[in-house]
Amino acid sequence: GICLTVIEWGDNWYAADVSRESLNRTTLGNWKVGQRVNVEKAMLPTTRFGGHIVSGHVDGVGEITLVREDARSIYFEVTAPVELAKYLAEKGSVTVDGISLTINHLRGNILSLNLIPHTAERTNIGTWQVGSKVNLEV
Repeated sequence: GICLTVIEWGDNWYAADVSRESLNRTTLGNWKVGQRVNVEKAMLPTTRFGGHIVSGHVDGVGEITLVREDARSIYFEVTAPVELAKYLAEKGSVTVDGISLTINHLRGNILSLNLIPHTAERTNIGTWQVGSKVNLEV
């Protein structure tokens, strides 16, 4: 969920330069070696895409406050910084850890997300648990 320029890479690793601002405004300072993160190449203007345009410019850090799974989906609640709440809309788009998602419900600064297993399998969503910090782009 963070816009970084890869300066070196190998089969299972990459390196990027990171500014102090990025460390202060994102979850990057908490990353651990081997932690699963979402990585993708920049989109071309001719690329077909679903969701919404994601820039990787993090607006704030949220916290996972509820996780509930059933046979068809995983339900999450994320508490966003209060100052971001005015930019969120029920059924609107939000980016969480670089993943374009739809807000199901909104109560103040608490947003609910309902995700299908396919999305969880192809992203780092499977690592989210209560207390996890996530990058938010609104």
